[in-house]
Amino acid sequence: MRKGKGEGMIKIMSLKIIVAGGLGALGRAVCADLSKRGNNVAAVDLAPAPESFGCLAFGGVDLADEAAVAAAYGRAAEALGGLDGVVNLAGGFLWETMRDGSINSWDRMYATNLRTAAISSKAALPHLSAGGAIVNVGAAAAADAAMGMAPYAASKAGVMALTQALADELRAKDVRVNAVLPTIIDTPTNRKDMPDADTTAWVKPEAAAKVIAFLLSEESACVTGVGIRLSLAG
Repeated sequence: MRKGKGEGMIKIMSLKIIVAGGLGALGRAVCADLSKRGNNVAAVDLAPAPESFGCLAFGGVDLADEAAVAAAYGRAAEALGGLDGVVNLAGGFLWETMRDGSINSWDRMYATNLRTAAISSKAALPHLSAGGAIVNVGAAAAADAAMGMAPYAASKAGVMALTQALADELRAKDVRVNAVLPTIIDTPTNRKDMPDADTTAWVKPEAAAKVIAFLLSEESACVTGVGIRLSLAG
């Protein structure tokens, strides 16, 4: 976190952070972890904002709609009193082979995983302060795609390319851009979709949230343009 001097002592300053897709399983864990650390957090999501969430929530926002996201981020930054960080974790997954699948699936994965991250990052730039950070959620599968994962893996490879290019672009502005690359995150949706899978090596949302919090913090001030693989032995 940022540090400022006040009356002879070091003062830890809370960060102002937007979590895109913050109302999903991973998003809720990230919002909870960041809030617990004393940060001011705003979740922005397509899902309706719950009455009680624990931090600011802006629901009903299509994260693939550039104008809607820009407007929501303006409201969120004003409510937070500025912006120090953005977490882009909106996304989706599908499995289908090229033989039996639809080419439309490639468009769907692009829109869900890469377009949302690009729009969110662009919308955040006018509000991000120097020393700020963007954290994207990619996927370990992007570097080692198995059968049936081509549309998903390609879109997540695009997220990593966005991370590296944007990190280079924003380096001079003192804004860092990094990504986490999970294997499989242990969410209710993934358990439902893979009922027979061995979940012992799946990454808990709370564990992923801790890495994301690190990449947003001053402790990672010398880290930019990298993807950190998240996995457990098992």
